[in-house]
Amino acid sequence: MTLTTLVIGAPASAREAAIASTLDTSITTMLILEGLPDGTANLDTAAELPNINLARIAPGCLCCTGNLVMRVTLNRVLRHPPARLYISLATATHLDQIRHFLTHPPYDALLMLTDDLCI
Repeated sequence: MTLTTLVIGAPASAREAAIASTLDTSITTMLILEGLPDGTANLDTAAELPNINLARIAPGCLCCTGNLVMRVTLNRVLRHPPARLYISLATATHLDQIRHFLTHPPYDALLMLTDDLCI
């Protein structure tokens, strides 16, 4: 199972800094970042490391868009599951619905959600 942490709070640079401070570069890690960086992209240099992969997805409520963007991105990522996954959300408006989505089939058998990383 892939350990998965939802990262919430604003601004994007603070979320990225929080993720960067917890990264273990010795294990395969995937970063799904919602939205564009607001200034220095702290994780772009980390993504150059062999065990770190980064995907930026368009901002917008992942819940309200039927989770389509999240579903497609997760399905691609989980073809070769990383040991660790961080999902940085631009807003926590529908956090409960996103957690529900990630803890039900098919993702319940693939992901193990950890405590949220709140900024």
